[in-house]
Amino acid sequence: MGKFAVIGLGSFGFNVAKTLYEEGHEVLAIDMDKEKTEAVKDYVTRAVTMDAADKENLKALGIQDMDVVIVSLGPQMEASILTVLYLHELKVKRIIAKALTEDHAKILEAIGATEVIYPEKDMAIKVAHRLSSPNVLEYLPLTSGMSIQEIAPPEKFIGKTLRELDLRNKYGIQVIAIRELVPENTILIPKADFVIKDSDILIIIGEEKNLAKINSL
Repeated sequence: MGKFAVIGLGSFGFNVAKTLYEEGHEVLAIDMDKEKTEAVKDYVTRAVTMDAADKENLKALGIQDMDVVIVSLGPQMEASILTVLYLHELKVKRIIAKALTEDHAKILEAIGATEVIYPEKDMAIKVAHRLSSPNVLEYLPLTSGMSIQEIAPPEKFIGKTLRELDLRNKYGIQVIAIRELVPENTILIPKADFVIKDSDILIIIGEEKNLAKINSL
């Protein structure tokens, strides 16, 4: 069980806190708005109404003992910067901060954020990929130009083995797992003689330009 703190209880922060708690973790939720802490209190270990952009407040809560602190202060750019700075000074092990802009992200990283996320931007990219490539069920960007995708197999894949498809040599992609829906089962690193069914979901990795070729089949 991990110890998490979520600072800022807008839609994103609320759902992160609630999900972590449901998964069995200890969760401290913090917001200046009493209505927001009241709304989340039944879904977390502890909910506190206070200004997180105050180093002494954070220290008094024992925030330095948390495994991870997520900062999601919405449009309050100055407050998020100060909060991340104080968390860094208090030697919090891992600080995940939500950024509003590229410049905001650079500042957060410079003052100590371990990881910067863009929930709206990431979701927009996922939706755009799903709309432009109907076969893509899920999309996870990796390093520049690389990603992992979950796809429904193109019609010409069905009934063929991975050896016959030879996706690595033909398209420069690798099937790293297959989710069988009938019956439900996940196969990690499937063997070359695995026969693709129309009820399978392929989890593939590769350069995005190569993945795009598969999505156009």
